[in-house]
Amino acid sequence: MELSFENAFERLEKILEKMNSGKTPLEESLKLFEEAESLINTCESRLNTAEQKIEQLIKQKGELVLDAEHTPKKGPF
Repeated sequence: MELSFENAFERLEKILEKMNSGKTPLEESLKLFEEAESLINTCESRLNTAEQKIEQLIKQKGELVLDAEHTPKKGPF
């Protein structure tokens, strides 16, 4: 089952809290770090997908708004 952005982000926050507690054994910390890395990739993928969908919607409603570097402006428009 794929995690939603919100669920992945929530789990990532819990992992960070646990790792920052200073009470997590090394082996568990390594496992949590690996899980966190996977969750970060999941969140990044979900954000990229959302950004692409937003760009498509902007294109459909009119011209794509670009910033000074000629990349899609992320807001505010």
